[in-house]
Parts: sequence; structure tokens; C-alpha cells
Amino acid sequence: MSGTEKTKAATEQARGKTKEAIGRMTGNERLIAEGRAEQAKGDAREAKEKTKDTLKDTFRH
Repeated sequence: MSGTEKTKAATEQARGKTKEAIGRMTGNERLIAEGRAEQAKGDAREAKEKTKDTLKDTFRH
């Protein structure tokens, strides 16, 4: 996984978790949903990069 994309994925996941937690504390449903969406975006980015790495390793040999 490229370093930049890995960092973006981790940042999105952390930001999403923070938004979701703040939304839960304040009872803000919209913020909870935004946090979950941002976490999902980070998860998807991470999965994409892992898939790319796996394919590179598979075809490299």
C-alpha cells in the first residue's frame, strides 16, 4: 500500500470515528451518519490499496 494512500485511509477512519463519537455524545444523528460514512470511505480506500498490493505481488512472481 502506498504511504500516501495508507495515511489518507487512516486519517479518514480516525476522523470518522471522532465525528461519530461526538455525534453520539451530542445526540446529533447527522454527525453520527457523517462519521460512519467517513469511516466507510477510509475502509474502502484501505481495501482498494490492499487489493492492489495483492495483485502486484501475485503478478510479480
